[in-house]
Amino acid sequence: MEYKETLNLPKTEFPMRANLAKREPAMLEYWNRSDIYGKLMERPAEKGTFVLHDGPPYANSNIHIGTAFNKVLKDFIPKYRWMKGYRAPYVPGWDTHGLPIELRVLKDENLNQDDLGPVELRRRCQAYAEKYLDVQRSEFMRLGVLGDWFRPYVTYEASYEAAQIGAFADMVERGLVYKGHKPVFWCIDCQTALAAAEIEYEDESSPSIYVAYPLAGTASLSPKLAEGVHVLIWTTTPWTLPASMAVALHADYRYGFYRMGEKICLMACDLASQVAEVTKENLGEPLHVCPGRDLEGLVARHPFYEERSIPLVLADYVTLDSGTGCVHTAPGHGVEDFETGIRYNIDIYNPVDDKGYFLSETALVGGLSLKEGEQKILATLMANGRLLGSAKILHSYPHCWRCKKPVIFRATEQWFVSVDAFREQTLSIIDNEVQWVPEWGHDRIANMVRDRSDWCISRQRTWGVPIPAFYCEKCGELILTSDRIRRVQAAVATGGADIWWTASPQELLGDLASCPHCGGTELRKERDIMDVWFDSGVSHLAVLETRPELHWPADLYLEGSDQHRGWFQTSLLTSVATRGKAPYKAVLTHGFIVDGEGKKMSKSIGNVVAPREVVDKYGADILRLWVASTDYRNDIRISETIIRNLTESYRRIRNTARYLLGNLYDFDPACDSLPLDEMEEMDRWILSKLQAVIEKATHGYDEYEFHVPTFAVHQFCVNELSAFYLDVSKDRLYAEGALSPARRSGQTAMWKILSALVRILAPVLSFTAEEIWQEMKRVDRTLPESVFLALWPEGSEERSLELEAKWEKILGLRGAFSRALEKFRSTGKIGQSLEACLSVSSGTLAPEIPDLLTEEEWATVAIVSQFRWSDTLAGDILVDEETGLNVAVSPAQGAKCPRCWKFDIHAGPEQPCPRCAAVLREAGLS
Repeated sequence: MEYKETLNLPKTEFPMRANLAKREPAMLEYWNRSDIYGKLMERPAEKGTFVLHDGPPYANSNIHIGTAFNKVLKDFIPKYRWMKGYRAPYVPGWDTHGLPIELRVLKDENLNQDDLGPVELRRRCQAYAEKYLDVQRSEFMRLGVLGDWFRPYVTYEASYEAAQIGAFADMVERGLVYKGHKPVFWCIDCQTALAAAEIEYEDESSPSIYVAYPLAGTASLSPKLAEGVHVLIWTTTPWTLPASMAVALHADYRYGFYRMGEKICLMACDLASQVAEVTKENLGEPLHVCPGRDLEGLVARHPFYEERSIPLVLADYVTLDSGTGCVHTAPGHGVEDFETGIRYNIDIYNPVDDKGYFLSETALVGGLSLKEGEQKILATLMANGRLLGSAKILHSYPHCWRCKKPVIFRATEQWFVSVDAFREQTLSIIDNEVQWVPEWGHDRIANMVRDRSDWCISRQRTWGVPIPAFYCEKCGELILTSDRIRRVQAAVATGGADIWWTASPQELLGDLASCPHCGGTELRKERDIMDVWFDSGVSHLAVLETRPELHWPADLYLEGSDQHRGWFQTSLLTSVATRGKAPYKAVLTHGFIVDGEGKKMSKSIGNVVAPREVVDKYGADILRLWVASTDYRNDIRISETIIRNLTESYRRIRNTARYLLGNLYDFDPACDSLPLDEMEEMDRWILSKLQAVIEKATHGYDEYEFHVPTFAVHQFCVNELSAFYLDVSKDRLYAEGALSPARRSGQTAMWKILSALVRILAPVLSFTAEEIWQEMKRVDRTLPESVFLALWPEGSEERSLELEAKWEKILGLRGAFSRALEKFRSTGKIGQSLEACLSVSSGTLAPEIPDLLTEEEWATVAIVSQFRWSDTLAGDILVDEETGLNVAVSPAQGAKCPRCWKFDIHAGPEQPCPRCAAVLREAGLS
């Protein structure tokens, strides 16, 4: 007889090799064909609706590893919530307006902004955005992200644009929108204003110069200061000196007048030694010292515009970090400078045009570029003796997010939202109404809102939503009323934002097409468009308030930490301004992706990891496992080594599932499952440990700690299942009768284990979980058609801490048995453990320990043929250092059973052991 054929060996069609890259697309097709998302939306939701609102990626390129990480991280949450009994709609969105797309279209077609009419340029921009929207949608879906992919929200859609204009009208009604002449970030290359969220800081080499302004009126302070007195300023932007209108001091700092060659120079006493080091001057003791407040009102002269008076003013932003404590102030080139200019009624002077050239009427530098003008300024200061020190420094400087070139501050006419009007309300909401995960997100956004200036929302471009304002050609007045804005909103709702460029004011406004100031009927439309951050910042109004399956506010926003100054903040500002509340209940933040050494990814370095490469080589599930395994609250590392290591973890989980499936080929859960109280104690123990895994995983998902579920499952597979339970269960699964209670008990446990683990893994290893689920449907045809239609494994009476404590003691002793067996195996005295008999002295143990199991059960636990407790040991004895046990290993008595391979005194080469003989008789095979 071929005894192997009589064993219940594992059988499954579930492949050992995952081959994810080739297998996953078929699973995607199955989800789409079966409309799994639609069926989830139709299912009753006992626990209500949970809304994760998607922050829209920009539709201008393929996705990168950061956007892939973000989308997968988000995907974990609705999938888990669906299984927990919520309705968790996921509506993806795209940000499609703005400078990057407009510049790309112009560059690709070698055109300037004025070469195309606005409507044609907008048409080409939309086509470009549509192209990459489709590309990104395909790439996100390939990652296994489940959502309403063919009904996304898109910022160029007419309904969205109309809602955006409606939000603008709400702000106008509340008096929050104004047009003013203020300094803003300005990109010379892109020729437009930029918001703070569009600024990136990079190191830049700049001139560092010390300039002397002649100062009068100091004789009244001291006779020593009768002549030759100057105020010494320091700047890293010499090109701003033509706009220098004042010098700011701090009221409370001590200022001294120091002799520098033939000049006497005013500077902060605490910075004098630093100035001396840079200028190579021996300053000595000050001729006179006084607080800054005593110097307010003195008047200096400009260093190269002799006719310009430069007042000394006071400002709190003056610091002692660097420089001289005397700050050159150009109200046309800085926010703080501007505020000082307003306070002291100083002219807001900006001599620089849109393209970065000095205006032709500017003395000395008219018509020159900023770089050319800077060189002429330095030469002039050198020639007239006012340049007292010069060097090059490397410092952090603002750059444009799109073209990556340095930007300038420049006073221009722009549209603003008055953040001051609702700043305190916003800060209170940050403190009291939003959960910030991690907690440091609270301080980050609170500080940004507390310190930010009014929001510049206008852009001098074409591809975007128009600012719906008008001007009267007769009296020149600005016309900005909510009723007229809502007329434009209605027109945009039906014709899209293009209608602003194709329709006349009369067609847009109807009977409101007249000036409320003078009655004039010749109106001109505003040419500026809205900031793209205003576009995405009103998504909560345009999407959450308009789609019936969603609700406002969202339960969660989830983006990278850069969005505290971006989408998190702009959404909060528009929401507080229009609704008086936050648009979200919680905000979750993740870090940036870096390489394996913690370095920022860069094409020039060659350390960029493309998601497509990972997916094509390893499969999307490995990328998803990487996302889940990270501590995403800090910067996240990725490398080939990290991914390869994760494939090993994945393989362990997959092989465990395969083994479980293999032992269920003849099991029908409805007919063959045993009730808990009829199951073997070891099976009840493993189910109790399973409950611990379920509890850990549930807590992990609830707290957005996604590494917890996957780690808990992996450790369970490694420590409890592979290292012990599955190994010691093989004998009864393979060799006991197919219908025996011992085998059915093990199968019942395995079914419950597999059923729980596959659902725990589903939000993360979505493709693999579905593949396992489809195999499980061969066992139980009543299962839902997709794992995502299954409900979460809940806690049950199967958890027994008492049982776990008992088996912890048993496993502690098993470790001693295994160490003894390994020692004697390594010496060649035994081969497989079933060839051994273990004799163990119980002298050092608590008296109840040997009775925890029968000797036959101890043999099963140790995977030996015979086991006995004995106070007298003979033969080879090992004293186990960890437990203090004395363990003797000797050859098992009897012969090897040809069927189960256990040794038994009644077995022989052709004679099965009594247990196997009984099984064969019962099966009619002997």
